[in-house]
Amino acid sequence: MLKIIPIVLFSIACAETDNPKPNIPQPEPVGPKEYSFSATPTWSDEFEYEGLPDVKKWSYDVGSQNNGWGNNELQYYTEANLENARVEDGVLTITAKREAFEGFNYTSARLVSKGKGDFLYGRFEVRAKVPPGKGTWAAAWMLPTDWAYGSWPASGEIDILEHVGYDQDVVHISMHTEAYNHSIGTQKTATKKIQNATTEFHIYRVDWTPDYIKGFVDNVEMFHFANEKKGYAVWPFDKKFHWLLNLAVGGDWGGQMCVDEEAFPAKMEVDYVRVYELK
Repeated sequence: MLKIIPIVLFSIACAETDNPKPNIPQPEPVGPKEYSFSATPTWSDEFEYEGLPDVKKWSYDVGSQNNGWGNNELQYYTEANLENARVEDGVLTITAKREAFEGFNYTSARLVSKGKGDFLYGRFEVRAKVPPGKGTWAAAWMLPTDWAYGSWPASGEIDILEHVGYDQDVVHISMHTEAYNHSIGTQKTATKKIQNATTEFHIYRVDWTPDYIKGFVDNVEMFHFANEKKGYAVWPFDKKFHWLLNLAVGGDWGGQMCVDEEAFPAKMEVDYVRVYELK
């Protein structure tokens, strides 16, 4: 007699069904952080008035290299003198003149916003025209308000625009710190030759954030300085800074190719100064 043995079929469930794996996406690579700024200035001077610079926004550094500024410049900076700093027709004009004053042969002006415009991070923009002529040294820059890390260069310096007249149409953006500065030949600098720096206005700008400082001329990036996270000696830029606008004569850099007396009076013209808040 034929014996039929029943076959029992077992259903084996997949382990994936019993213990489903979570659907975890692969992490995306971390890129450099980018920052944004306010659409309109939170501090500015458009120079839409007449006479001396606005006393609510500007003071003066008064004196000479004897004050300890240390660049061997030839000018004496005056205070509230329309011959050296005048606002007219929507433009601030800083004029360096060849004249005897307080034992020096040149006068000029150095405007500062300290105590009236002090900033931690932001977009800093100046539209300016610089003078030609050997011996001129024009600058729009920033210094620390409180010098929290000590005297220069420990507390830092931000140069938004520098131009020396013997190097026609060449502009500079630089940062100075204890680790990176010109006195030891390590300063972080970008240099660019542009058209008509002395005959046309150009826009000079830095974007200062906790992670980097970028520099631009006419909205084209030309400089990048990253926060290396190595302390104040490399990055003292976590304290407030203020504006300086000045036109120097001669000095260790401006006077390297001598000073052409016929180049004076020389004028640095500023259409506006603007600060946009870091968002």
